[in-house]
Amino acid sequence: MSIPGFSASDLSLARATLKERFGFDVDVQEAETEVRLSPGDRELTQCPAIYWQVEKCSFVVAKTSPAAYRAMFFYSIKDRFGTSKEEYDNLGDCLITLLKVQETEHERRQQETGIQ
Repeated sequence: MSIPGFSASDLSLARATLKERFGFDVDVQEAETEVRLSPGDRELTQCPAIYWQVEKCSFVVAKTSPAAYRAMFFYSIKDRFGTSKEEYDNLGDCLITLLKVQETEHERRQQETGIQ
């Protein structure tokens, strides 16, 4: 199964959403990732993805079908986070939820370390 890449309007939406969240232009890179589309799958499927990094946090949104998205962010390979939802049928909802979850985690880390 070949999954179409992110469209120009998808990329524009991502960049605008990130600028609103962070207050500056974020460099969004297109990438490929391998995803197990369902838990029972033995094989991984190559999926188009977008990737960006802000400070020490990296973000990935994979497109798992023409209208399905999965997202995660991580501070290290052992320190990964997703959202409460496995898959989204709307890129905007996926991005906004991902960014809200990361913002909450960022605030928690700041409180733990006392760093502003």
